[in-house]
Amino acid sequence: MSRRLRGSAGRGPYVPRRDAVEKAILVGTIPPGKPSPTDERSIEELHGLAETAGLVVVGSATQQVRRRSPATLIGAGKVAEVAERVRGGGIDVVVFDDPLLPAQQRNLERAFGAKVIDRHQLILDIFARRARTNEGKLQVELAQLQYLLPRLTRHWTHLSRLGGGVGTRGPGETQLEVDRRRARERIGHLRRRLGAVERTRELHRQERHDVPFPCVALVGYTNSGKSTLMNAFTRAGVLVEDKLFATLDPTVRRLGLPGGETVMLIDTVGFIEKLPPELIDAFRSTLEEVRTADLLLHVVDATNPDAAEQVRVVDRVLEQIGAGNRPTITVLNKIDRCVPEGQGDPGGWLPGDVRVSARSGENLPVLLDALAAALAASRERVRCTVPAEEAHRYAWVRQAGRIVREDYHDGVVDVVVLLPAKAAGQLRKQLSRARAAHELGASRC
Repeated sequence: MSRRLRGSAGRGPYVPRRDAVEKAILVGTIPPGKPSPTDERSIEELHGLAETAGLVVVGSATQQVRRRSPATLIGAGKVAEVAERVRGGGIDVVVFDDPLLPAQQRNLERAFGAKVIDRHQLILDIFARRARTNEGKLQVELAQLQYLLPRLTRHWTHLSRLGGGVGTRGPGETQLEVDRRRARERIGHLRRRLGAVERTRELHRQERHDVPFPCVALVGYTNSGKSTLMNAFTRAGVLVEDKLFATLDPTVRRLGLPGGETVMLIDTVGFIEKLPPELIDAFRSTLEEVRTADLLLHVVDATNPDAAEQVRVVDRVLEQIGAGNRPTITVLNKIDRCVPEGQGDPGGWLPGDVRVSARSGENLPVLLDALAAALAASRERVRCTVPAEEAHRYAWVRQAGRIVREDYHDGVVDVVVLLPAKAAGQLRKQLSRARAAHELGASRC
């Protein structure tokens, strides 16, 4: 891809310098009236995102806005105030908590004399830094190009010719069209490659479906402790850091439950408020793991003062991807760091099924019992007769479910077993095919 598509100072999406520390100031808008705690926490979260991206935050500014300016989002007075702070403090980057239109971004960069990015662009950069697998890198690049495409109008303005009529199609406009064409071609190429990756992932998903183990997906707000819980259960070795979006790529491991049942535990990417729609689109195949799971473990950071709002954000994203109706266990995590009940501990009032500490291991056996009980509630009681010569099918039944009763007589085994819904359907298909083959063989005789 052309270097000009990657952007430079004042042109195209912001790409932080890797060889220097950049100073940043944060800017947010709040509705008229008294600022709510949620408004303040949004700026605090933006601060965490900026630090995760490698920026040094030196200050912030907020403005109560009745009507957002179509040219600069914030008012002219606030623009002048921020511009003075940028020039006086040697600020390199101004980060807005709200999404910016391309024209707003261009006007603000002219006013500040510094780079201007919004929360969406900042999250995209973090994802680009964190992606490790080939699929993750493709997904992030696709999201970045989708974000970049409408902003290519900011390129080559110093070469464009203004005016109407014959003879006004200057080299600037031509170059802009070339950049747009290259971006669209790259987007098409990435979509095709991701299509192939998605087909491979679908094959893996089908292979897991053929194995009679229920799938349990870990979901939750970013930095809620999903990966720590995954490691505590399975020793998967997933990267754990006290940062936003520490892990992006899904991890699948086997987990044994009390009673001997086995499930497939899936760690997924965390969600966040104002998640860029480009990311949801690009990570569609990854999020499909959540939509097809038999059970969701919604991990909540019980120490976060805004935990209830984070739960609502996750529920909203789950609805967006079509997983809002999945059976769910809410897990309040990090209880080892909670203050005594009655002194502001969100876990004291936030509704949840199980309270655990993934780091210390507290109450993890209780969570395993709750997981086993939730899966048992969805099991089906199936009765079947297995001939002695089909020992492999009997072994499959014992592995897939819990035997309630078994009787041996005349070379066959009558089995009553409790199976997960998926395994029950698979067993019925096997028995149906075996019955059809037996009837066909008898008719030929």
